[in-house]
Amino acid sequence: MKKLLQINPVIKENTSTGKIMRTLGELAQAAGWESYVAYSRARDGVPPHSSRLVPVGNKADLLLHWVATRLFDAHGLASRLATRRFVARLRELNPDVIHIHNIHGYFLNYKILSRALAQMGKPVVWTVHDCWLYTGHCYHYASAGCERWKTGCHHCPQKKAFPASWLLDRSRRNWKDKKKAFCSIPGLTLVTVSRWMKGEIAQSFLGRVRCEVIHNGINLDTFRPSPSAETALAYGTYYLAVASIWLPEKGLQDLEKLSSVLDADERLVVVGKRPSGHRFPRNVVCLERTADAAALAVLYTEAVALVNPTWQDNYPTVNMEAIACGTPVVSYRTGGSPESITPRTGRVVEQGDVEGLAEALHAIRRQGKEHFSEACRSYALAHFRAQDRFNDYIQLYESLTTG
Repeated sequence: MKKLLQINPVIKENTSTGKIMRTLGELAQAAGWESYVAYSRARDGVPPHSSRLVPVGNKADLLLHWVATRLFDAHGLASRLATRRFVARLRELNPDVIHIHNIHGYFLNYKILSRALAQMGKPVVWTVHDCWLYTGHCYHYASAGCERWKTGCHHCPQKKAFPASWLLDRSRRNWKDKKKAFCSIPGLTLVTVSRWMKGEIAQSFLGRVRCEVIHNGINLDTFRPSPSAETALAYGTYYLAVASIWLPEKGLQDLEKLSSVLDADERLVVVGKRPSGHRFPRNVVCLERTADAAALAVLYTEAVALVNPTWQDNYPTVNMEAIACGTPVVSYRTGGSPESITPRTGRVVEQGDVEGLAEALHAIRRQGKEHFSEACRSYALAHFRAQDRFNDYIQLYESLTTG
């Protein structure tokens, strides 16, 4: 019987990666595989799970790794004992496929892990959710406009951004260490969730590693057209903006500017956590982040359009959710955000062009949302179905272990 082992610091199902890991494990088991999940014991305790659990480290390990990160910019270089113990367990299990989601979570030492993976020679699938894998420090560089990761990081402009270092800047050494470690894994297959990220990796030290694109998917039974006369009456004509946390990288200041150029009968409804003390103008309705997907689907459905002024993104889930609800998207040309947008599902404008955002939103309103709704839903059914994307992974596992 084949064995799958997935690795990620957090496995709780209130995270998107946690849901993905559970579903992949269940699908693998349905295909006759054994399924295991390695995670940080310090973060999750021992939650119930459909796969067999392989806890790594403890709270003391996490704390020491946190200190090494904050003082010495050594994220991914602590947790030596915990990683050695995990490697011993990994060798004992001897999985046929090792699927890494994230290791930058204060719980694994990437040098020790990479040496073990190289020695074992097993197929390794690594889903690249952000840019940490090939930079000397940061998890994303777009908003900083930094391209040092292409030739060798140094003097990191985001040293104090996640994973923050308060003292040392080890970015040059980190870049070299990661290059040596990750390029030494012979059976590595990278999976990006956007074509944009694949293009970025092609310019990095991982450019010669096999790389596939598997977009994320969503639950199309939850995110579907859900009209509500009550919501329409409450907010009138509105454009929607959604984020977990509204930061400058997500376009917080751009939303403020956009609200000042809307027509008198238009509103902006903003969903998500805002910085403490932050206030929008009066024509902006602010709603706290909601875990109620059905309520969010109603907001998407009744909006004229979703506006996504992101400055830093890979393949935004909010774009998919809106389109699945029959609502077109207006987004900046940022990262993989345009990849879900066609002329029938929305508009793309250049970064920072707030007037362009307003013009695109008004054009959609003039044309009539009904012109886009059916095409949006059809596109979602063809491209966003989560089950299809999970099956892509299972097919990849099978291809790596056949023959």
